[in-house]
Amino acid sequence: MVKQTDSPRFIYVALALLLAVSTLAAQSTADHERRLAELERKVRLLDPSFRTAALDPAARLQALEAKVEELLSRQTAAATPTPQAPPPAQTPPAADEPETRMPVAGYMEMHFNKERGQPGNLDFHRFVLLFGHSFSDRIKFWSELEVEHALVEGGKEKGEVEVEQAYLDFLIKPWLNLRAGMVLAPVGIINERHEPTSFNGVERPAVESVIIPSTWFDTGVGLTGDFGPGFRYRAYVMGGLDATEFTAENGIGGGRQHGFQTNFRNPAKVFRVEYLGQPRLALGTSFYSGHAGFNLNSVNPRVNLFDIDGRYSYRRFDFRGLFANVWIDRAGELNNTLQRQFGFNPNIASQLRGWYLEPAARIFPRRTRHDMALFLRHERFNTQHQMPRGFTPLEQFNRSAWVVGATYKPNADVALKFDYIFNNNASSVVKARNSLNLGIGWWF
Repeated sequence: MVKQTDSPRFIYVALALLLAVSTLAAQSTADHERRLAELERKVRLLDPSFRTAALDPAARLQALEAKVEELLSRQTAAATPTPQAPPPAQTPPAADEPETRMPVAGYMEMHFNKERGQPGNLDFHRFVLLFGHSFSDRIKFWSELEVEHALVEGGKEKGEVEVEQAYLDFLIKPWLNLRAGMVLAPVGIINERHEPTSFNGVERPAVESVIIPSTWFDTGVGLTGDFGPGFRYRAYVMGGLDATEFTAENGIGGGRQHGFQTNFRNPAKVFRVEYLGQPRLALGTSFYSGHAGFNLNSVNPRVNLFDIDGRYSYRRFDFRGLFANVWIDRAGELNNTLQRQFGFNPNIASQLRGWYLEPAARIFPRRTRHDMALFLRHERFNTQHQMPRGFTPLEQFNRSAWVVGATYKPNADVALKFDYIFNNNASSVVKARNSLNLGIGWWF
């Protein structure tokens, strides 16, 4: 193993050795052997295992030149700063490679929400800590621990503690790596990128909270990697959804098992592929499929989900959008079974659909240290988009919203947010309320 030294000093020494080797052929025969021996001695200071004594002078000269170039390239690569998401190493780590403790990170959010005609509510919504550890170049760990609504007591309204991520990555090749543990479902834009500084609006988009559940995680195992220029993927087998928790208003979101003694009788499959090959452009599509009737005796409905999404920036303008559709087969049988089991009809749809578009303009010049984005988002989301035969849709759950607001960042990792939401639905009886929202979020 090459002895680790101060990187700039090592590079200067190696360059000097390389220069000496390249000019050695021009030396006189009388001191040729002496110079070879001296260079060999210096190289062995960097690599004690290096030996050329059994070679003839010409071969020794070639071996020296090759060795110095190898040492120089190896140390230069080691001195290069590691990016935030490095590709997997191409050579196995040495047996005595030390472990690396990664820094603690986290994010927090505090919100003020006021629906029209209702009292306002101030909530420390999320306190999240992220911990990582690098066992070696090939084995890495990452985790995310979240406390919601600050106080944890018995009952749903008193907050909760969740381990949203806790997985090991086994890095094999750039195109093939193994991931196992508690993983986020790779669906949509927000579910894997939900830090408050990464999106506009105080609350996450409704389509990515109702049609696509947020935050959606469970125990699972799968593969990740890069296909080639700009393409990457994630494919998992993970815990499925519990159909007994589906509702007319919130769709499939209540069926998440959250990794708590996950039933793995019918594991779900989820796959996402993304294209990031062009500057300022990100395109993605996701597919999810899994049975959800493990708590039912007579019906085992399959849930399929498809989404396509994109983000693009042009100068000081940002655009993002998403379309998602959910299919629940045998939804009529599911409704009848749940009515017999629990005594009421949940009116679950056979299809749920939603989409949104969001343009934003950043109004401060690039040279300023702070920034502000003005944005407008239009969302349509219907958890009763298509009903099974014999069931009537509840029109109050055919919803739309216009969200107008601003995100001010005095620092890239701190966001002060404001928005006003004009809510609407298709019901003539149950009216939607508009809402005013203020928030502050930070990431470290």
